[in-house]
Amino acid sequence: MAGKDTIVVVCTANICRSPMAERLLRHALAAEKAPLNRLKVISAGVAAGTGNEATEHSVSAMKKVGIDISDHESKALTQEMLDSALAVFCMTETHRALIELQFERVPREIHLFREFVGKGDSEIPDPYGQNYTSYLASRDSMVEAIPSLIRFLRGLVAPPA
Repeated sequence: MAGKDTIVVVCTANICRSPMAERLLRHALAAEKAPLNRLKVISAGVAAGTGNEATEHSVSAMKKVGIDISDHESKALTQEMLDSALAVFCMTETHRALIELQFERVPREIHLFREFVGKGDSEIPDPYGQNYTSYLASRDSMVEAIPSLIRFLRGLVAPPA
């Protein structure tokens, strides 16, 4: 894992779920002690265009918790991103499967964003095209997962002696 300092959060188009998850995780890691607070968090999509803004509902849902994602620009997942990844967190099993099919080298640590929560659904459904409440539910599902992700990442960067 030496030299790997990036967390990659993945969804489909990188305009709804992964931008929200990226900023939530970045915010949470910033409050941690080193080395967790030094990790970079980026997001990308398995079928993303380049330069698209986060959806209006995603921006509004995040604004409600004091995080601004209005500057987000979508990007497609690349091999370079995966090669620099300490861990990859996907929204659904389909995203994980697509990564495993589409890329030559896949990080060992590729998980669902909610995989370590231990209750409820481990997938975060796509709110795209749905009402604002769906976006709030996606955001809240991500927020619930953050403590379990922090514990997992702590184990990766500072394994128990």
